[in-house]
Amino acid sequence: MSSHPFLSASFHIAWSQLTPVHVVPDIEESLIRAEAALGQIVARDPQALTYENTFLALERATEELSLAWAKVTHLQSVADAPALRDAHNAMLPKVSAFFAQIPLNPGLWLRLRTVAESPAGRALTGIHRRFMDETVADFRLAGADLPPEKRARIEALQSELAQLTQKYSENVLDATNAWQRVVTDEARLAGLPPHAKAAARSSAETKGLAGWRFTLHMPSQEPFMTYLDDADLRREMWTAAVAVGATGAQDNAALITRILALRAEKAALLGKAHFADLVLERRMAKTGARALAFVEDFQKRAAPAFAREARELEEFKARQTGGAVARLAPWEVGYWAEKLRQASYAFDEEVLRPYFPMDRVLAGMFELAARIFGLRITERPGVEGWHPEVKFYDVLDARGRTLGSFYADWYPRESKRGGAWMNYLLTGGPGAGGARAPHLGLICGNLTPPVGDRPALLKHREVETIFHEFGHLLHHLLGEVEIKSLNGVNVAWDFVELPSQIMENWCWERASLDLFARHHESGAPIPEDIFQKMTAAKNFRSASTTMRQVALAKMDLLMHIRTAEFAGVADVEPLARAMVADCLVPTEPPAPTVAKRFTHIFADPVGYAAGYYSYKWAEVLDADAFTRFRREGIFSATVGAEFVEKILSRGNSADPMELYRSFMGREPDPKALLVRAGLAV
Repeated sequence: MSSHPFLSASFHIAWSQLTPVHVVPDIEESLIRAEAALGQIVARDPQALTYENTFLALERATEELSLAWAKVTHLQSVADAPALRDAHNAMLPKVSAFFAQIPLNPGLWLRLRTVAESPAGRALTGIHRRFMDETVADFRLAGADLPPEKRARIEALQSELAQLTQKYSENVLDATNAWQRVVTDEARLAGLPPHAKAAARSSAETKGLAGWRFTLHMPSQEPFMTYLDDADLRREMWTAAVAVGATGAQDNAALITRILALRAEKAALLGKAHFADLVLERRMAKTGARALAFVEDFQKRAAPAFAREARELEEFKARQTGGAVARLAPWEVGYWAEKLRQASYAFDEEVLRPYFPMDRVLAGMFELAARIFGLRITERPGVEGWHPEVKFYDVLDARGRTLGSFYADWYPRESKRGGAWMNYLLTGGPGAGGARAPHLGLICGNLTPPVGDRPALLKHREVETIFHEFGHLLHHLLGEVEIKSLNGVNVAWDFVELPSQIMENWCWERASLDLFARHHESGAPIPEDIFQKMTAAKNFRSASTTMRQVALAKMDLLMHIRTAEFAGVADVEPLARAMVADCLVPTEPPAPTVAKRFTHIFADPVGYAAGYYSYKWAEVLDADAFTRFRREGIFSATVGAEFVEKILSRGNSADPMELYRSFMGREPDPKALLVRAGLAV
């Protein structure tokens, strides 16, 4: 076994060797090596500086550390355990400080600037010019031009932000895992779908408990809150869910105010009015004000339909119960919305589950990738993963070249963080002499697991999740950018969701569904009457769905634009709620916001902070871009090849709007999304 297993650059990662005991020595060793590599650049004679021995040397200097740390953080997200968490947290400040110090190193900045301003630097073209310009912009935005005392302050607050956001994430995970509800009276489970009931029984058995065990993990929580007739049980779970990150030792209130303050201070040090302007300067939105105007425009467009939907649900419940029209309780909204959907469309989403067995969904998605993008994806058995459930796949192009490989880990575990995500481990791509190294990525989820002998039968929304994350994965695996840090998903944050969200469109097309939506027992496709009901119900309460995204995006932006209002506030919730109250479903009692469990914006030093609007922004891009497939054929290999050539393979090799225009021939039109959502014609 290697004495430093985390530092191995092997394409096939020996996950069993990556134990907590190696984290500290391996990361410390990698930090020493990276420091030495940077030191070599700083020590260079200013007269002997070239683009190769500065900018390209910087690109290589942190590769080993980035890969090693990526392995640590990945394991912490899929196999959390006390020893690993302790080791990760011991090194987090050092790694954060190291990366924060790079653009604040005056000797390094001097040499980079010297090359950038030289005749040779100004003569650079193509991807190398893009890399030089992006690196210079990165340094300036991080504070490279600041005086020494301000640079030191930025380093310190970056390190503190890394620790605070990690603690926020841990609090959410620990609070989520701490709650369970065991039901022993089967009569109280009336309304619960059979798959959810079976999963709850299986969950109880794994814990040595009698009855049915429910948790706050989404595959357990969602059907419980949507279908369970017992309102008291739903209220229990809702109360527990909204308490995540909001009570006791896991209360994130103080962390939020400190994180916001540090982000605002960083923005001020860098001459920006607020953190939103700092973050968005080099994204498609450019400013916080422009992003907020975009979000508020969608709010305005959705508001009338949103009010109608709220009233319609209240009236429906009153008719069904014989009571007066009144505000619903927050634990009633999902339940009565599902009843209304079934009454309006005679459609229960659960009837689709038998048509979405996991293996067929994956096979169909891979077939789509073959038809549209010319890819061949095959599972390779016997490759070691971090858990027995993990599978490994190879991706080849039409010429038989191996583009890359990826791991897939789909089901929930207590040691695994919630949600679904894609990440990358190794960035390959074109190299010297026409060679091409393969990429290595991963894709994770918390989807409905198999129970006993029955396969994993997914909700349609879970199918969309798989397609979404697969789109991110393709963005990485199809990258053809020779500068690794400009490859794949390393793009402007409000552009990164286009490749993922466009994939979801194929989950709604009859022709593509027929490739994979087959009954797990009979193999029959979705019956036409069910498909018609499914598509008719697609935009059911679409204004409410839109407004939920608007509320999250608006709260995120306003917290980072009006941060001063949170200074000294003991509890952020009342103020956060007031900022978005007109976007929330009116309930009695009023539901709290997700601020204290909003990991997208508070579980990372930057992450989606001031950038959650990107989801809606990218929906505009994906709805508009998909109109080309609709017009020219949803299986069009020609359009697919263009999407690969002009979007998926290009990474950050050009401005994202330039890439979008090259594919569509124009800038994006928001109307495509409004039409798709049923909010315009």
